[in-house]
Amino acid sequence: MTASQPSAAGPGPVSARIILFTGKGGVGKTTTAAATAVQLADRGLKTLLLSTDAAHSLADAIGQPLSGEPTSVAPGLDAVQVDTQHRFEAAWSDVQAYLQQLLAQGGVDPVTAEELTVLPGIDEILALLAVGDLAGQGRWDAVVVDCAPTAETLRLLALPEALNWYLQRVFPVHRALARGLRPMAAFLGRPAALPSDAVLEAVLRLADDLATVRAMLADPASTSVRLVVTPEAVVLAEARRTLTALSLYGYQVDEVVVNRVFPAVVGQSAWGQAWLQAQGAQLSVLAESFAGLTIRQLPYRSGEPVGLPALAEVAEQLYGEDDPAVAAPVEPLLQVASLGENAFELTLRLPLADRSDVSAARLEDQLVVTAGGHRRVLALPSVLRRCQVVAGSVSDGRLRLRFEPDPALWRPGLGTGSGA
Repeated sequence: MTASQPSAAGPGPVSARIILFTGKGGVGKTTTAAATAVQLADRGLKTLLLSTDAAHSLADAIGQPLSGEPTSVAPGLDAVQVDTQHRFEAAWSDVQAYLQQLLAQGGVDPVTAEELTVLPGIDEILALLAVGDLAGQGRWDAVVVDCAPTAETLRLLALPEALNWYLQRVFPVHRALARGLRPMAAFLGRPAALPSDAVLEAVLRLADDLATVRAMLADPASTSVRLVVTPEAVVLAEARRTLTALSLYGYQVDEVVVNRVFPAVVGQSAWGQAWLQAQGAQLSVLAESFAGLTIRQLPYRSGEPVGLPALAEVAEQLYGEDDPAVAAPVEPLLQVASLGENAFELTLRLPLADRSDVSAARLEDQLVVTAGGHRRVLALPSVLRRCQVVAGSVSDGRLRLRFEPDPALWRPGLGTGSGA
């Protein structure tokens, strides 16, 4: 197996420290990710730098050509530009062949059918799987990921749980129907109308691999997300929403990097003074919004930082004596506490969430939480499955739900305190 090929067994156990950088397009996340990787390598950690952004710019940032295989770019530092096309052909060929046959029966020509069966977002999905494969190889102490802009990253990180929900709820029925109707389809001369076992197994393998990567990226002991912003109102507004959404999906944000902060010398002109005042106002908003997180600043440089020496200078400005691999402790995202007398409180941390944008609904043994247009389905801890929601509130960046025993399900002696 090469680094650009998906493992048949999916990602393996991960011991590497994983740091994901994301932010609105154009804020400098690629430069920040690359600078962090350079410093980690300088500090003696075997480091891999890669990108899940379809518009790969890592090669431009480090000033060296990259390929689909990890390439040594400096002592202790490897970089890779993930070859999603190769991974697509290796991991999705059975499904694509089935879809092409289905389109051919509808009269679609082969060239058009091939284009139509390249699923939207598949590049990002396979890049995410590449993170899991590479991090699971045990070759690197740290893996630094230059993610796509925030909107694409949020869709990507929400996918594993959404697909898992579909496979648990709907896929078994579809699979049973396909197997039962396959003989009839063959008798009618349309065998391609129903997916083969190979196609169904390919979907299950994809789901298993995505679930493994999801568990890896949501583990605060090994992985954290860092938001890159510039001190601008529009950028900060998106970053606030991103922090809420990442928390909803179960991903830990441990730092915010503020890029392109004007130095005081800019204020020597009226034009510069206006910019300093505007940035100062946004920096105050940022400090208040992201209180509790480590906030680092990078000054606006006189030139674009391209190449390893320039990136090393950026890293020195960013981290100083601090270790980039160390994540500040963050409060758990989900907690369940006993309130006594068989009552429980579930707390979900949703920093910066607007009360009017948050809703929660019970769906059998699951809790459906919506915040700012993003939705997550959470499996309830076993003790709460025998309870009913009696009250809820949103305050201080937390959703709190009170659960009390459901008389129809609760049995004396079964309910004890639980934590999560």
